[in-house]
Amino acid sequence: MSIHDGQILLRGGAESPGVRAALILIHGRGASAEDIFSFGEEVTAGLDGVAILAPQAAGSVWYPQRFLVPTELNEPALGSALAVIEKLVGDLGREGIAPERIIIGGFSQGACLSLEFAARNPRRYGAILGLSGALIGVPGSPRALPGSLAGTPVYLGCSDCDAHIPLESVEEADEVLRRLGGKVTKAIFQGMGHTVNREEVAAVRAMVADVAKGI
Repeated sequence: MSIHDGQILLRGGAESPGVRAALILIHGRGASAEDIFSFGEEVTAGLDGVAILAPQAAGSVWYPQRFLVPTELNEPALGSALAVIEKLVGDLGREGIAPERIIIGGFSQGACLSLEFAARNPRRYGAILGLSGALIGVPGSPRALPGSLAGTPVYLGCSDCDAHIPLESVEEADEVLRRLGGKVTKAIFQGMGHTVNREEVAAVRAMVADVAKGI
């Protein structure tokens, strides 16, 4: 049994077959599915046809070490966490919801996991959202990644002085995801700290609305 197997999955919003967009949200370290689900409710309020899915990590931690350490130090938890997202994407596909209508994102550790999943599994998604996060692994690690994000909109929002996410790591994520064919919007906020601001909420809402509208 994998580390994150058997945890709860919160799901709300639109139900199949009326789902036009599915928002998979990954919580941060020490947080919960309930926390990130409420964020999903906020950004989708008034939008029709959007399903929200928020999985829970075992012990509220997706992987044990910082995202900057060698990836093997975060195994097997990291592989198990990535498999959670892969399963959700697959389950949605079996409901008839294609990856092009799926938005994957999160905050902090959840943002790192979402971005890493997209980089390791590049294809056209509805959107990828990284709020205070970056790619997982030692900075500057070579990434000869096959496949393409094929124009997937990617949002990277972070503070310029985040105590947990070095700005250089966000810049590296921007470069790698652009190289993979992502259409990246990067928003760096001065003095914000490790949080999410109203501008980021509005940007996420606009991206989800575009997917639900089929744009």
